[in-house]
Amino acid sequence: MDFLIANAYANGAAPAQGGGMQMVIMLVVFGLIFYFMLYRPQAKRMKEHKSLIASIGKGDEVLTQGGLVGRVSKVSDEKDFILVTLADGVDVAVQKSSVTAVLPKGTIKSI
Repeated sequence: MDFLIANAYANGAAPAQGGGMQMVIMLVVFGLIFYFMLYRPQAKRMKEHKSLIASIGKGDEVLTQGGLVGRVSKVSDEKDFILVTLADGVDVAVQKSSVTAVLPKGTIKSI
């Protein structure tokens, strides 16, 4: 039965040597992909959000992360909180960092 199956013998050749430079280039390429696709856009969003928070003033209409829409009635500079009026007589203290967007004037009336 040996005539149907060829015998396999080990080859005595040395294993192929991968260059260390290829590994370095691959790591640099992955680093660049990580920077441009993950880190840079996230840093840009954080910078825009920080400038949005700094620009909040009294009378602005804001949207919070929880989905609340209201008008800013008090901004505290020494504390990290703002007072948002949701309706007449309904005020909520909200952290400045939880503000998602500053809405155009008149948005609350159109809802």
